[in-house]
Amino acid sequence: MAALPEALAEVRELLLAPDLIRATAGGQRRDGTPSVARATLRPVTLKAGDRVQLVTEDGQRPTTVNLAPGAELAGRIDELLAEPFGSWTVETAHGTVRLQATKKGAVLHRSAAPVAAPAVTAHDRPREHLIDPGDPLYAVIGGDAAKRRQVDAFLRALDATLPDPAQLPSPLHVVDLGCGNAYLTFAAYRHLSGLGLDVRLIGVDVRDDQRERNTAIARKLGWADHVSFIAGTIADAAVPQADVVLALHACDTATDDALARALSWDARWILAAPCCHKDLSRQLRKHPPAGAAGLLTEHGILRERFADVLTDTVRAALLREHGYAVEVVEFIDSAHTPRNAMIRAHRTGRRPSPAEAAELAALLSEWQVQPHLAALLAVRE
Repeated sequence: MAALPEALAEVRELLLAPDLIRATAGGQRRDGTPSVARATLRPVTLKAGDRVQLVTEDGQRPTTVNLAPGAELAGRIDELLAEPFGSWTVETAHGTVRLQATKKGAVLHRSAAPVAAPAVTAHDRPREHLIDPGDPLYAVIGGDAAKRRQVDAFLRALDATLPDPAQLPSPLHVVDLGCGNAYLTFAAYRHLSGLGLDVRLIGVDVRDDQRERNTAIARKLGWADHVSFIAGTIADAAVPQADVVLALHACDTATDDALARALSWDARWILAAPCCHKDLSRQLRKHPPAGAAGLLTEHGILRERFADVLTDTVRAALLREHGYAVEVVEFIDSAHTPRNAMIRAHRTGRRPSPAEAAELAALLSEWQVQPHLAALLAVRE
């Protein structure tokens, strides 16, 4: 066990060393939340000379800057080291150092095995796709430009939600509820297993023909030992446990079913991209609010849009009430789909304060709605 300042000083020295190959920072400590989900540094050769490329990710789009050696690089590294990241991994030509922050300080793991430098370091831009467009996966599931963009957006959101791979359980149990044709399910497995993780993934869909189709694809890809499919409802499918729960484009209250199931497993991470928010829209149409608030629901198109916002606001608040840190972010650009919100959550165990809990009660009372997720959780409790 080392003191955190001394451990970070060692990491700083390695980051500024000329034999740096790659470094990543991610996760979060108990004393705060980093301003970005993940940061990656690596040397690159540009027309302007040698630089260190810094890519920061927030789950939507990566931000890239190329830093000149010297004061510019040192200053940016000091800013990163001041962030409350939970872990750092630094690879150099002489070995690898991993820093894991703990309540009492830091644990340093050192490996003397040399790390081979990448064959090509001349890049002005970061990799555009987390799964290469030529990957064999796309030959099986299909891979037009729109699908690749959606896959990439989803995987970046997944990366921003999960901690550093070294912090994940092994095996990592992933469940995709309402997986449909499962192309995002397969992409998740391809990406996570490519990080060296032992992944056990189960896709659930109510249609048996989808189960048969997806199982055949898993066999074709050689993944049948780790990727399986079940025909059943989100609420009742025979799945014993889940560390990560995905619910992508589950329609209307199916998203609520998926969130309730995730809570029943005490899932550590949840990613849900809701679709077709009809439940509260119907309630607002039947029982429009009184007074000036009625202007928000008078016109059908505005009522539907407001119901979208209200529904996901309530879902996020209910997850918070059950011990999750929650973000609602853009999944993919609205040019591709108007249903482009994603709920990302990770379990912290922190319950909201009485004042925070009162906010949700006041919201439901003001709009006189009965969310499906609230009813499911009330039965569970």
